[in-house]
Amino acid sequence: MSISATIKSVQDIMRQDAGVDGDAQRISQLVWMLFLKVFDSKEKEWDLLSDNYTFIIPDGLRWSDWAEDDEGITGDELLDFVNNTLFKTFKDWQLTEKTDPKAFLVKSIFEDSYNYMKSGTLIRSVINKLNNIDFDKTNDRHLFNDIYENILRDLQSAGNSGEYYTPRAVTQFMVDMINPKLGEKVLDFACGTGGFLVCALEHLRKQVKNVEDENILQNSIIGVEKKPLPHMLCTTNMILHNIDTPQIKHDNSLSYPVRDIKANEKVDIILTNPPFGGIEEDGIQDNFPTAFKTKETADLFLVLLMYKLNQTGRAAIVLPDGFLFGEGVKTAIKEKLLSEFNLHTIVRLPNGVFAPYTSINTNLLFLERGKTEEIWFYEHQLPHGYKNYTKTKPIRIEEFENEKAWWDRENRKQTDCAWKVNINELKARNYNLDFKNPNKENDDILYTISDLISMIRTSNSNINILLTEIEKNAGVSK
Repeated sequence: MSISATIKSVQDIMRQDAGVDGDAQRISQLVWMLFLKVFDSKEKEWDLLSDNYTFIIPDGLRWSDWAEDDEGITGDELLDFVNNTLFKTFKDWQLTEKTDPKAFLVKSIFEDSYNYMKSGTLIRSVINKLNNIDFDKTNDRHLFNDIYENILRDLQSAGNSGEYYTPRAVTQFMVDMINPKLGEKVLDFACGTGGFLVCALEHLRKQVKNVEDENILQNSIIGVEKKPLPHMLCTTNMILHNIDTPQIKHDNSLSYPVRDIKANEKVDIILTNPPFGGIEEDGIQDNFPTAFKTKETADLFLVLLMYKLNQTGRAAIVLPDGFLFGEGVKTAIKEKLLSEFNLHTIVRLPNGVFAPYTSINTNLLFLERGKTEEIWFYEHQLPHGYKNYTKTKPIRIEEFENEKAWWDRENRKQTDCAWKVNINELKARNYNLDFKNPNKENDDILYTISDLISMIRTSNSNINILLTEIEKNAGVSK
């Protein structure tokens, strides 16, 4: 049975349980179980590699102690163990400064987890299904991404906005072009389930030659995620990719004043696809300078990016079309961006790249410390015969070969897909970056109903944000 089929059968079993209400709880239940199974697999590996390894999870609580045997405890005995021994131990765990950091990792996972299931018999059925996945096998570890995609689709159907799975082709292209080097710190401050971080990790691992290099790699990947479920998934994925103590923080990256960021907190590389179209809670915008105060999440993340990159830093970020042509606070942000950074390339993606999660058109922005003199635009082409990407016809890494062949920044040429705009023209347009391809006839564009609805919603969101700011500045009360 495939991993996808296994996960589907697990969720079908959970639907029979009276205590689990909806997809979100089913996913949460699944994730803490998967984490325990994965962590137990890694502990066995660490024990084999060390003569004096001390297990992090106490005796009796490791997956292999109570879950691995398909004929093990079940019914009320299992339910009582999970609720009153397993969860109670982890939630009440008393740790000190001398405790192994991996123990803090385990405790953090269970701080936001709960056992929703009320039937010990059904819990046993779920466990036995999960035992069909062997995380000791390299192949099953790599297939863990299938679990991610299944869970993300379920999160979407459960109504969780912003949980957009960045297609592997997009993350791979962005990492390839940024080209992280061993020793550089790589950050995704809205890391979700860790797509960019895993891609960067695999890129860096190819550069590891010895034990010292591996030690450097272990401390090179940093992530922050606000929501507990993606945080748990990202942490688990890092462990599966042999990061012993993942530096994945469960936090809101926007919760701290950007002016207080210290030099040692800055990083070499940022790769991210921040949530867009969202509205941040009251008070968050006070962490940003007056000119950049907004509740639009993606805008705040871009400002944070500018403060978090060190003096030789570089970054790649996914942003919607609305940022390119947006005015008001967006104009102020773009002015700062172009004066303090070299925004050297914008890759304009066609419709449907993020299907089925959203139909909003997106762009890949590549930048580095410096000053923008000109921006090169590259219009990514749909494969022949495609009108747009879909769930069944997703974007593929092979399609970026044209961009890669063109990319050499010393020898770029204008083509049917590529053109450049100088800074004077950008300033004359009041920093409107929404440039259409001048080398292509502008045929009438036919939009689908869902495209139009999405565009209207985005416009309304921007209007509401602007009205709120105007009311606030004018002292008008609602």
